[in-house]
Amino acid sequence: MNILQISQSFCPCLESGGVVRVVYEISKELDAKGHNVTVYTTDRCTNRLQVENNVVVPFDGIKVYYFRNLSNKLSKHNIATPYQLFRKIKNDIKNFDIIHIHEHRTLLAVIVHFYAKKNNVPYIIQAHGSVLPFFQKTRLKRLFDKLWGNNILKDSSKVIAGTEAEFDQYIQMGVKKEQIEIIPNAINFQIYKKLPLRGSFRKKFGLNETDKIILYLGRINRIKGLDLLLKSFKLLKNDSNQFKLVFIGQDDGYLRYLEKEIDESIENNIIFIGVVNENVKLEAYVDADVYVLPSLFDNFPITVLEALAAGTPVIVTEYCLIGDIVKKAGRVVDYNEKSLNEAILEILSNNDLKMKLGKNGRKLIRDNYSLEKVGEKIENLYYDIKIRGK
Repeated sequence: MNILQISQSFCPCLESGGVVRVVYEISKELDAKGHNVTVYTTDRCTNRLQVENNVVVPFDGIKVYYFRNLSNKLSKHNIATPYQLFRKIKNDIKNFDIIHIHEHRTLLAVIVHFYAKKNNVPYIIQAHGSVLPFFQKTRLKRLFDKLWGNNILKDSSKVIAGTEAEFDQYIQMGVKKEQIEIIPNAINFQIYKKLPLRGSFRKKFGLNETDKIILYLGRINRIKGLDLLLKSFKLLKNDSNQFKLVFIGQDDGYLRYLEKEIDESIENNIIFIGVVNENVKLEAYVDADVYVLPSLFDNFPITVLEALAAGTPVIVTEYCLIGDIVKKAGRVVDYNEKSLNEAILEILSNNDLKMKLGKNGRKLIRDNYSLEKVGEKIENLYYDIKIRGK
């Protein structure tokens, strides 16, 4: 099949979040299965990507078009303006058997929806946790839905929900039950079969073997609940300085606030590392004693799957929609510092528990969330829509 993937950002802009990695992994898996995969994206990133614009650029066997954003300033606020996309999609949309749109509240989705409907080309929506218009820019999201978003969802052949909770969110948005398919996110487990040697990350960043590392990896954004993590960390009795809180990831406008919340009692035990490459990320997962994602909202975070695949116990809050998965290899806590603190202490003070949870996590990802298994589900969904007309 000729498959078109639509995403505001794409590799090498991994700091934009988990959606980029999902689109890349899905595209690679479909390419390996013999399909002709094309990605339409933009040059949006923390800094504008230095790539050739508006022409095909091969990336790991995938044909990628990086459409130049009219405004880089707007793109930093998650508003892509790929003015050259209009002509390209108008001329080429009939060449594709199916279109997979990642995140639907975008100008890209508006353009693709218009021409897909006009030319009777089927498309799928995968909202990646952005189904309901809440948390940030609520009024703008509701206005977008009234103008375009509701029709984009309604006219899709299928929508993909990562969890049962997201299934219910689509229902709230007026999507019919038979239109929704539950397919979880996945990771390439092959990468995690041979992990880095323990101690590599600690050595790089001056951490001792006896230090207990509490790791957060992801965007430094308010929605991630990092202020709660700081408050919980302050509750730890850290007289021996054995507890270290490590933040890895791109500042998404929240770092300055966090730094103001750090007082003298904990400042020597907190490390902000910034963006790291894939090897260092793996080393961090391996050396961490626990991975914590204290989000105010998260649908199906890739970092949780990565940590579990690396054998690292995971703690998430009740607002992370994959709690049912995490319970098998970690802890799900109420959104308050006391509950989070107790879960962290439980894991850090019990090595047998930590080892058991780590082993459970690796098996869980290998058996249920590998890219091969999930890629097959997506491929079958494409066939159902294009060939069998379902």
